[in-house]
Amino acid sequence: MLKLTRPLHLLLAALTYTLGASIPAYLGRPFNAGTFWLGLGEILFAQLGMFLLAEVFRPHNEPLGDNETPKQKETLRNNALYISIAALTVTAFVAYLLYINHALVLSSFILLGSSFILILLYALPPLRLLDRGFGELTLAAHLAYVIPSIGFLLQAKESHRLLLVIILPLTALALAYFLILNFISFPSDQKYQRATLLRLLTWERAVPLHHSLVAFACLTFAAAPFLGYSILWPAFLTLPFAILQVVLLHHISLGGKPNWILLNVTALAVFGLTTYSLTLAFWIR
Repeated sequence: MLKLTRPLHLLLAALTYTLGASIPAYLGRPFNAGTFWLGLGEILFAQLGMFLLAEVFRPHNEPLGDNETPKQKETLRNNALYISIAALTVTAFVAYLLYINHALVLSSFILLGSSFILILLYALPPLRLLDRGFGELTLAAHLAYVIPSIGFLLQAKESHRLLLVIILPLTALALAYFLILNFISFPSDQKYQRATLLRLLTWERAVPLHHSLVAFACLTFAAAPFLGYSILWPAFLTLPFAILQVVLLHHISLGGKPNWILLNVTALAVFGLTTYSLTLAFWIR
């Protein structure tokens, strides 16, 4: 079965968008429910189009599904192309609806444009960052930086320092999560010569980078109260998971027996639960 829709990552996209949209109300801005739902549809269709378009241009030596025939593979590729075009068309239409409803300011318009450009750079040849070792960085930036920023700006209409204090560590945690996925898929990536970030960096560089990303996120959240943002304390509820994540990967890097399921769940919990706990803190403030 094709892993095209990536439902888990769509859920994470909805979560990071909701986090961004919840912050302006905490800062005293009015919450616009109509704009929220339009923006949510916009980013979900954009994220869906990003994944589908990447599958359309997957190298021909890689399978799209299990035990597929050449005819089935071609059919799947064509269907992915049609759905991705439809999804991106919907994003353009929703952006138009936001515009005619006066929900877009210059900064939010630029971010929507940046989202579209990132999608094309990620998936389409000849650049296709997915095949150059920068796919994980592009995904992390889109999921944890661009999407929550869109949610924030659609509500607030202007940027704020608090947004940056949140999305920078979240982007670091997202990149650490995608690096973990690289470690898990490393044998398959080697087999099909996929240019992942892990293969670009090598294990010797990727492991310290992963640890540094997690440490950066923790230190940034730790500094938040000194900047006047004590509301970010729920981010530390996932600190035990973050420590476990670092310990598990360090153990594997030393030659220990890997527990990929636990590592995957832990990395997902660090990013996902951190985002969820912060979102909940802003909604029930």
